[in-house]
Order: sequence, then C-alpha cells, then structure tokens
Amino acid sequence: MLQIYNTGSRRKEDFRPIDRKHVRMYVCGPTVYDFAHIGNARPVVAFDVLYRWLKRLFPQVTYVRNITDVDDKINARAAESGEEIRALTERTAQQFHEDVAALRTLEPDVEPRATDHIPEMIDIITVLLDRGYAYHEDGHVLFHVPSMPDYGKLSGHSREELIAGARVEVAPYKRDAADFVLWKPSADSEPGWDSPWGRGRPGWHIECSAMSMKYLGDSF
Repeated sequence: MLQIYNTGSRRKEDFRPIDRKHVRMYVCGPTVYDFAHIGNARPVVAFDVLYRWLKRLFPQVTYVRNITDVDDKINARAAESGEEIRALTERTAQQFHEDVAALRTLEPDVEPRATDHIPEMIDIITVLLDRGYAYHEDGHVLFHVPSMPDYGKLSGHSREELIAGARVEVAPYKRDAADFVLWKPSADSEPGWDSPWGRGRPGWHIECSAMSMKYLGDSF
C-alpha cells in the first residue's frame, strides 16, 4: 500500500484513488522565461518518483504537467532582452526539456501550454463571476477571497496570517486586500486575447485550474 502525506489532515495516509483503474495526477510545470534552477528540478524529480510508483501499482496513470507561457515575468524578460516573447518561451521550454531529460525523468503523458487554453480559462472565470466568487472592476476580474470561508485551510493559516506574510498588491480596484487577479487588461505591447471583459490575459492562478480540469476532470 502506498502512503502519501495529506496536507489537509497533516498526516501520512493510505493512498485510495477515486478510480483504482485510472489514477490522475497534475503537477504545476515551469514558467518559461529563464533556465531552470535546482528548485525547479525538485518537483520534477519528486513527482517522477511518485509517477513511477503509481504506474507499478495501478493499471492506468495519467500524468499532466503544464508549461506556463503567458506571465508577467515572461513579458518583463522579453522587454529587457529585446527577444520576441514566442522565441523566448520556445527557447527556454526546450532548455527545460533537455535538463529534465538529463535527470532521466519520465515525460508526462500530457504537457499543455497555457496559451492554448485561454477559452477554458475564460469559461471558468465566467462561472466564478456568475456564482458570486469573483467580480469585474476596472478591466480586471478578481477572485473575492471572503466568498470562500475556508480559504487558507490547506496552508493551516488564517486569511489574516496569509495576508500579513504575502506579497499582496494593494490596488484601488480590489474589494479586499487578499483578492487576486483572474484576468487583467493587456497593453498593445503585451500578449492579449479577446474576452467578455476586454482584451487581456489570465492571471496565473486560473491557468492550472483550467488545464487540470480539461485533461483530468473536475475531481482527481
């Protein structure tokens, strides 16, 4: 029996999959604007070990690891270097693949790119707005943290503790200091896509939600 540390219960527990015939695993991959460092390699190696164990124990395993290729760090690096954004993300993604191959890790079954899943992100943001978990203000769509009473449950910290220790952008369009951006407007020089809230781009919080749900389902 495989035991895994459960962040919710704070203890190791027997791994009991939703579907014993098909285990589904999502890992947040790199933001491709620079070379990978040792901290980037750690989750690759750790989840490679888990992936190998799961493949020995269960008949089918789907491992999804994304590539974040739309992000403010990418925009800043491209502006700083003068390199086209697409060229920058392609070059650094290729270097990442070479590095993880040198570590002898297995490739994921699916490796989605954020820029290929903008419609899915827009759909999720629309649902959050319709259900009152998000709001539209000054061209931005933000998740309203007080709408989720157990926010911070996994970290074991209260909302106030998280705000005190976070790098929180205090902006006039926020209803609460902890609220975070799901969609932001793009300048003409920045990557952008048409949306119900104007031309813009996603905040990084929503990207993995959209990609994981598309390839692994709502619960996995």
